[in-house]
Amino acid sequence: MNTYYQNLFTQVQPTGPVTMGVPLGRGNDPRTGQPLLLHILGRIGNAQIGPIYLGGWGIASLLCGLLAFWIIGFNMLASVNLDPIQFVRQLFWLALEPPAPQYGLSLPPLNQGGWWLIAGFFLTLSLLLWWVRMYTRARALGMGTHIAWAFAAAIWLYLVLGFIRPVLMGCWCEAVPFGIFPHLDWTAAFSLRYGNLFYNPFHALSIVFLYGSTLLFAMHGATILAVTRYGGEREIEQIVDRGTASERAALFWRWTMGFNATMESIHRWAWWFAVLCPLAGGIGILLTGTVVDNWYLWAVKHGVAPSYPAVFPPSVDPATMIQGVK
Repeated sequence: MNTYYQNLFTQVQPTGPVTMGVPLGRGNDPRTGQPLLLHILGRIGNAQIGPIYLGGWGIASLLCGLLAFWIIGFNMLASVNLDPIQFVRQLFWLALEPPAPQYGLSLPPLNQGGWWLIAGFFLTLSLLLWWVRMYTRARALGMGTHIAWAFAAAIWLYLVLGFIRPVLMGCWCEAVPFGIFPHLDWTAAFSLRYGNLFYNPFHALSIVFLYGSTLLFAMHGATILAVTRYGGEREIEQIVDRGTASERAALFWRWTMGFNATMESIHRWAWWFAVLCPLAGGIGILLTGTVVDNWYLWAVKHGVAPSYPAVFPPSVDPATMIQGVK
């Protein structure tokens, strides 16, 4: 066996002629662009860029996404009086906020949340069109549709946060603002308002799947790198015609932790863990405010969390006070 093998960490980069990909059937637009090779990309993966296939679904998705991006960006720019310097300096703090509570689910004026609704409509349309593109491309190439359904799990969480839950709550004000830090501030305020999301069991499940998927992907990636000297990176070949790479990889994990995975099953494990993260998280968000008003009190009621000792006089909920008088 040749001990001078090549893998991710070696300096030699194998290159070959560019490929235009497998032939597409009738009803498909031609791929565009002349393929090219970039050495720097070959250091981390395939060096070839292109050709590109967008098709009708892809073009429509990009146009809607760019329109939403343009609306959000110009509203943020307008919030700093069209000052480009302040726009760059405050970009992480700028936001396009949803309508105020008094508008409910109605259409507010543009500067009172109307632009948020329009941007959200086009952004949602862009994501849904891109999902259709992913699904149809997979079918056209004779692939399974696992990628499209994984993307649908992320779209589910997005729709719960920005559409489904606000509709159930009867107010667009319940939705997430567009912006970096404002989005994080909304998350913190949301958790405080509903009694700490850490007591939400579906939030806990979502975190389990989040950390679990990162662990599984790291374990799998490390395993394949460890058996590249035996051809382990050619995983499809190892699945259909098991060789020494997959034998050694499976043996290692049986020895290490008794985990009997195959070159195929580990991908199903990782897929399910990753997909269940946004699915469980979306359920937890959907139940917050619609079914459970305070997750801490829910946890105390069901024996999940201990109640605080009655050391101080009971606090009064400000919402129950009228003009400062109980």
